[in-house]
Amino acid sequence: MLELNKWFFVMAANFFILFFILNYLLFKPLLKIFKEREDTVKNSLDAAKDMTNRREEGIARLNRELVEARNRAKETFETRKAEGLQKQKEILSEAGAEASEILEKARSEIRAEAERARKSLRVEVDKFSDEILRKLVRV
Repeated sequence: MLELNKWFFVMAANFFILFFILNYLLFKPLLKIFKEREDTVKNSLDAAKDMTNRREEGIARLNRELVEARNRAKETFETRKAEGLQKQKEILSEAGAEASEILEKARSEIRAEAERARKSLRVEVDKFSDEILRKLVRV
């Protein structure tokens, strides 16, 4: 069987003394370091998750702002295009009216010139006919 002699008690005392010394000098500091490391890793992971969430929110916000900016740009483009077309119509209408006015003025000048030419020709025709009559009568 098991003999209980003095060496057994010395070894048991030695074991417990070393256990308490090692617990105080080695195990507790190691457990403390492991706990701190675990907390640091957990905090780092939480911070990384927060950064990822903020990044995703930022990307989503930027995408929304980009879509809004594109829509505003498209609306502005369409508005400016409509204004340009309206201005073009106005200018073409004014140019058409001005061209019609110039054309009508030219026609009236041509009519007046033609009328003056007719009157001038009538006077000359009358002179020529009188001269022809005089020459015919002399003969």
